[in-house]
Amino acid sequence: MPQKQKSRSWTELKQAGNECFKTGQYGEATSLYSQAIKELEKSSKKNPEDLGILYSNRAAAYLKDGNCGECVKDCNMSLELYPFNVKSLLRRAAAYEALERYRQAYVDYKTALQIDCNIAAAHDGTNRMTKALTEADGPSWREKLPPIPTVPLSVREKLSQQTAANTAKQNPAPQHNGTRQTHKPAPSDKDIKKAQALKEEGNALVKKGEHQKAIEKYSQSLKLNPTEITTYTNRALCYLSVKRYADAVRDCDEALVIDSSNIKALYRRAQAHKELKDVNTCVDDLNRLLKVEPKNSAALKLLQEAQKKK
Repeated sequence: MPQKQKSRSWTELKQAGNECFKTGQYGEATSLYSQAIKELEKSSKKNPEDLGILYSNRAAAYLKDGNCGECVKDCNMSLELYPFNVKSLLRRAAAYEALERYRQAYVDYKTALQIDCNIAAAHDGTNRMTKALTEADGPSWREKLPPIPTVPLSVREKLSQQTAANTAKQNPAPQHNGTRQTHKPAPSDKDIKKAQALKEEGNALVKKGEHQKAIEKYSQSLKLNPTEITTYTNRALCYLSVKRYADAVRDCDEALVIDSSNIKALYRRAQAHKELKDVNTCVDDLNRLLKVEPKNSAALKLLQEAQKKK
């Protein structure tokens, strides 16, 4: 009699699904993740987080295959089991975007940025959605958005620690210049005081025109307190002075995650986009700024210059 084949555990099925996903066999990956979900649901050691990750993995395979409706369903299930899982939020956002459900996509991108304010895909997605929604709904597009959930601090801390641990495993080498750090838990009072002192040293260097040295001080300050808006906008000013325009954009993005109508961040990002020859985005930023402060003379002047280049 033929020997009965031993059934694979959910972890083996998940691993096999991961291998198929890596080689672009998305249909096979979907099938393997489905089997893994069934096995784990039968198991007495069922863990909601593990199950949430399996649904998120299958969602990624659906997304790659262009099956956005199923991707959204799996992300919904994943987020019920594993609330605020960044990968599920980003996958659902991408699926919503493909389905032209831009408001829901915007909310997911913004929620992901609350957990880790350095996710480039979420920044880019937020910018794309802002543009699409402004075109579709006009200046009052924010009023039509569904509510953006507030990510509890305890969740942010837990997820940022996990992300940091994963980053350490994948990138044992130290990261440089502080612009791509993982989001940290809320800083202590001691760190806030040290960060403030470093920021003031940076401000003094700016007054002397020593922008490169000021960047170093602001970077040290942001490592201790990554939630201080003015340190980002001050460093952005220095990046503009040393012609590091893409870095200036990133710093303004960070500031705008914390305060979406920050005048300095919008103005400096517009300046950087103009230098990067991205005139349309420069004009978008200035129009946003002028909705907040209609008589801002510097913005009005820059807008005139930018529109001549269109």
